[in-house]
Amino acid sequence: MLLILPLIFSINLLGQTTAHDSAFIAKVNAETEVEHSPKKATIYSAVLPGLGQAYNKKYWKIPLIYAGFGTIGYFIHWNNNNYKIMRQAYADLTDGPGPYGAEDPTNSYMKLEATQINDLNNPTVYNNFKTGLDKQQSYYRRNRDLLFISIIGFYGLNIIDASVDAHLYDFDISEDLTLNWQPTIQYQSFQYVYGVNCTFTF
Repeated sequence: MLLILPLIFSINLLGQTTAHDSAFIAKVNAETEVEHSPKKATIYSAVLPGLGQAYNKKYWKIPLIYAGFGTIGYFIHWNNNNYKIMRQAYADLTDGPGPYGAEDPTNSYMKLEATQINDLNNPTVYNNFKTGLDKQQSYYRRNRDLLFISIIGFYGLNIIDASVDAHLYDFDISEDLTLNWQPTIQYQSFQYVYGVNCTFTF
């Protein structure tokens, strides 16, 4: 009897220790399993475009994002450069001794291709040329401004994409998702009731 009591006590302590260890391991596993945060993905992409996509492990999207920014940036530069050329040409044309510009040291408009095939000594041609320069500078300025707006929109789209991907990060799209249905017959209230049994496995 004296030998049995210590043995029972030891087994009881061992059971308590095992249960305690199991609970501790489960707690550690729960703490180490970090939830994928859409908020973090949104902030990351807002701070640095593409960083949220990296957080979501959608690495293939990062080159596309920077290719988009690079393309828009190129056309912003191209339109802005042409706008400055047309603006300077228009300013030089209208801020000289007249349509001839022979004594005007700032006649940048003479470098334009249109001056090679048009005679600016003709008042009608001169007026048409001046109107064309004015329209051209407005055209390039408008395109540049629209591209500035589009790059802001593209930046916002990058943030939205990271946020949506983060929300869908834990969504199960494996082949284990199945929907099975089968007809059933149940006996209720002294009569047979026909129905359909649906089982969704995920």
